[in-house]
Amino acid sequence: MAATGDESAVMDSICKAPAPPTDLQLTAEPEHEHEQEHRRDDATENPKAKRPSTNNDGGVETAEEATEPAEPDINELCRDMFDKMSVFLQGELTATCEDYKLLENMNKLTSLKYMEMKDISINISRNLQDLNQKYASLQPYLDQINQIEEQVTALEQAAYKLDTYSKKLEAKFKKLEKR
Repeated sequence: MAATGDESAVMDSICKAPAPPTDLQLTAEPEHEHEQEHRRDDATENPKAKRPSTNNDGGVETAEEATEPAEPDINELCRDMFDKMSVFLQGELTATCEDYKLLENMNKLTSLKYMEMKDISINISRNLQDLNQKYASLQPYLDQINQIEEQVTALEQAAYKLDTYSKKLEAKFKKLEKR
């Protein structure tokens, strides 16, 4: 099956892609001068690794022996890793300590607020007891007021009855006089 359109363009780009570099650099900038010298020595020792392909077969490349990059000093990398891990863990522990300090401060403030609320509730309770005692001392007077109100109501009813009776009596008297 023949490739057409986009597929053929992709296949052409794959065939003409440059060979990957054989001398890999693990860090952006080497940290020490002896590492740079070590890498230069590796590049000069293996000229095949640096030599581009001079094959003119129309887009077909030949395979060359892959060389491994020079191993960096393991001890330095371990030291660097442990230093970075130490900084990371120190940061994590510092953040955790700060969180605990914040929680401690929040707990202290909450405790103070609860103490204030306790004092307020004690004062309210004390004031409520005082009001209950005052109400209890006023209760006999309130009972007397209720009795007087009942008596006034009864007296008012009696006055209305007396008024209606006197009106009836007056009407009878006027009726008798006219006769």
